[in-house]
Amino acid sequence: MDIGAAHPVIRSLPLAVLALAIPAQIAAAETKALDLPAGRLGEVIAVLAKQTGASVSVSDRSIWTMRVAALRGRMDAEKALRSLLRGSRARVVPIGGNAFRIVPAETGRSEGRPGVATPPIVTEDDQSIVVTASKRDTRLRDFAGSVSLLDGADLAFGGEQGMESVLARVASLSSTHLGAGRNKLFIRGIADSSFTGPTQATVGQYLGDMRLTYNAPDPDLRLYDIQSVEILEGPQGTLYGAGSLGGVIRIIRNAPRMGETGAALSAGLSATQHGDPSGDIGGMVNIPVAGERIALRAVGYGLTEGGYIDDVWRRKRDINRTRVAGGRATLRFDMGDGWTVDLGGVYQDNEGRDGQYADRALGGLNRASRVAGGFDADYGLGELVISKQWDRLSFLSSTGYVRQNLRENYDASVIGQDRQFRQTNRTRMFASENRLWRPTRDGFGWVIGASYTHNRTDLDRALGPVGRPLPVTGVSNRINEFTLYAEASVEPLRGMTVTGGARYTRSRLGGGAEQATPAFSPTLEAARAAIVARRTEERVLPSASISAALLPRLLVFARYQEGFRPGGLAVEGGFVRRFLNDRVSTMETGLRYGQRGRDPIDLSLSLSYTRWRNIQADFIDAGGLPTTDNIGDGRIYSLSGAVGWSPIDNFVIDAAATYNNSRVTDPSTALLTLLATAPVNSATGALTGGQGRIPNVARFTTRIGADYRVALDDRLDLRINGWIRYIGKSRLGIGPILGDLQGDYVDTALTARIGRPDFGVSIGLTNLTDAIGNRFALGTPFAMNGGRQITPLRPRTIRIGLDRSF
Repeated sequence: MDIGAAHPVIRSLPLAVLALAIPAQIAAAETKALDLPAGRLGEVIAVLAKQTGASVSVSDRSIWTMRVAALRGRMDAEKALRSLLRGSRARVVPIGGNAFRIVPAETGRSEGRPGVATPPIVTEDDQSIVVTASKRDTRLRDFAGSVSLLDGADLAFGGEQGMESVLARVASLSSTHLGAGRNKLFIRGIADSSFTGPTQATVGQYLGDMRLTYNAPDPDLRLYDIQSVEILEGPQGTLYGAGSLGGVIRIIRNAPRMGETGAALSAGLSATQHGDPSGDIGGMVNIPVAGERIALRAVGYGLTEGGYIDDVWRRKRDINRTRVAGGRATLRFDMGDGWTVDLGGVYQDNEGRDGQYADRALGGLNRASRVAGGFDADYGLGELVISKQWDRLSFLSSTGYVRQNLRENYDASVIGQDRQFRQTNRTRMFASENRLWRPTRDGFGWVIGASYTHNRTDLDRALGPVGRPLPVTGVSNRINEFTLYAEASVEPLRGMTVTGGARYTRSRLGGGAEQATPAFSPTLEAARAAIVARRTEERVLPSASISAALLPRLLVFARYQEGFRPGGLAVEGGFVRRFLNDRVSTMETGLRYGQRGRDPIDLSLSLSYTRWRNIQADFIDAGGLPTTDNIGDGRIYSLSGAVGWSPIDNFVIDAAATYNNSRVTDPSTALLTLLATAPVNSATGALTGGQGRIPNVARFTTRIGADYRVALDDRLDLRINGWIRYIGKSRLGIGPILGDLQGDYVDTALTARIGRPDFGVSIGLTNLTDAIGNRFALGTPFAMNGGRQITPLRPRTIRIGLDRSF
């Protein structure tokens, strides 16, 4: 048919269609000068809708709570949405005109086409939270084990407090309280000692995919600009190897964003009852270095925590002030074709002017010490991370070097003589891991990896007159560890996942005495040479689990897992002595119902039994110094549960509790000899009287919290968050000297923030009841005086804070 000869109406129809289509396309792609603040995705999209007129829907409520960076520039709504979601667990699907739908990133690969009004089908399987600490992006609905997922914005709400922010939210996590950069962390009743000695940590700590420590204390890195924190309860031997007996804590940073410029700043001033004021400031900047190919993200912070303990002997007030300063930076290179390279560095310095302890007999916030007990803990990390993404496979290589120093002073005075004890713990660690994995999809997934770790720790000691202590015997420990591991999951029936794996570890250990007493006889020298001779340990750690989705939102699981720590060398009475490796095996069963933030009710419950062999623990030797030995075999029963309830929109009540029942069931000869000096008739009596309990873990811990948000107008909102937790009784350590009780206190906090997503004012109140409590019953091992040493809670403190993002 000749169009030119057709009816004039027919000839004009294409032009009319074109005329109607052009405005729609222009409206959909109209560029505007946008200024979007950083914040939760739901809040930022509300601002975007006002600036562009776009209509945006979300398939999964939990996506609304994701944190996104600030965005400025001239662009259309679609480009803005893609920029906001780049690198996240969500993606944008255009559904016609100026309307869009945001779905989880794992939903298909089709991006949709403008003009297609029907959104893609989103199944419940696609609406899943991913546990990245599983090392293969396992969906939470498939993960067989106890896990806590904490949002980084919630941890920083009302003022960033480092690991204390995590401790306040996880009932199964506990810590010593010697001070920032000196503490040891414990999960689910698996705790070994109170001191920073040669034993490897029972909890593995990671910053992204880089191991933070081996046998050094928690560096207590401040959690500014953090995306989330994941806590896997242990053991986690198959995936993480030695040092994950209790579990794993993984901190996930916000990654550099390509082609975007943004910044954030927060600051606060605090006033503490009975103490000095405090202040904190922290900031972040994201800078594009080379367009969409290279970006830098840097964080810096500094804070001072005012003291609140008085020394009546030296007539000094508020002696326990602490200063923390540090930062980190990551330079990301987008190499194309799915390859990404990250170069990063972390540094933090913690300085305490004096010890954190008080004397119960002198009043909760007073003590009488003749010598200051300050400390300095500095931590440095350099890392290189290379990753590659294919359609169904992922590869990651992480390599880093850690330098960590801890210098501690203790009051070691005796009657008529002022003395000090100095201890320096220097750690150097090189770690590299490479893994390839396929996330579990279509009923099958796996991971395979290899790692190498070299760690050296030198422990130097000096004891004597103030300012001129004389060297005493120290010790060095070295380890070279090579591992291979693999894990795979299959889905034999719909909704059921079976997982199995194993890890092979070969460790070569060595070490020796430092500043040893020179008056060794040939016989003693020969004995010492035998002790420090190198040796090799090999270990295979199997694991197995099964999970089943009995109902659409109910998962039940059971698992078996093993973990171990290599042995080492310790100092006792001026000599170096060997202690053996210890190992745990755990059976756990549990269930999870619903997901926090998406379902009106969510619930988790876990019951576990752990058998611990050749427990490594610390005690006080005849010279009054801490040492390490194997104290025997033990067992731990652990029951934990958590529930969340959202009776109305934007209001959540949560509660959690953990019960631990631990016991040294088969004491070693070393422990029986130690307990023979206890003020009871027999070693069995000492064990029955509580000395056989595994230290530093409360038998019962519980927490109740509430969070409420309300929009006051189009841009102004109010958030109120509060919690109360009870820490039950525990014992400081093993033996008649370290058997002091601690714990049995209540802690509280209440915080409110009013403002816009990009600017807000907050007010926070901690320790509302001004309780003293006893977080940790140790200040100096040279003055263990019948339970008088306590580490009190920070007194009632009020903080006024500001936050601003650009």
